[in-house]
Amino acid sequence: MSPALSPNFEDAVSRIVTFFEQLTLAGVADVDRLYAPHARFKDPFNAVEGVDAIRRIFDHMFAALREPRFVVTGRVVQGAQCFLTWDFMFYFRSLRQGQAQTIRGASHLVLDAQGLITLHRDYWDAAEELYEKLPVVGGAMRWLKRRANG
Repeated sequence: MSPALSPNFEDAVSRIVTFFEQLTLAGVADVDRLYAPHARFKDPFNAVEGVDAIRRIFDHMFAALREPRFVVTGRVVQGAQCFLTWDFMFYFRSLRQGQAQTIRGASHLVLDAQGLITLHRDYWDAAEELYEKLPVVGGAMRWLKRRANG
């Protein structure tokens, strides 16, 4: 591919970041504007392929959590690959007056020639960032962590 025809991955990543930082339940319908048709998505709970399956993950996020939102805190773009660091803020829907929660994580994205995501892999510590914050499970997780650390 000649330099004049190469995609501007920085622009594609900026578009992706804006999408995630402004994501709403209604906006989930537009994930096909970010992902290639056979894109793969993996996080600590999911491993799926295809835009419809990815859309279901984000639909579930809005069904299970109150006020979920992403804030991208850093990015590194190298060719068609990108690494984003982010904070994910939300409230547990099951807790009426619960505290705001934050999960800190990172995403590795691989883009195609059109700037669409073909691979989206999220990295975050489910035990520390989520399980320890749950009312019943959290106590057990903290106990296990203390025992493992001697």
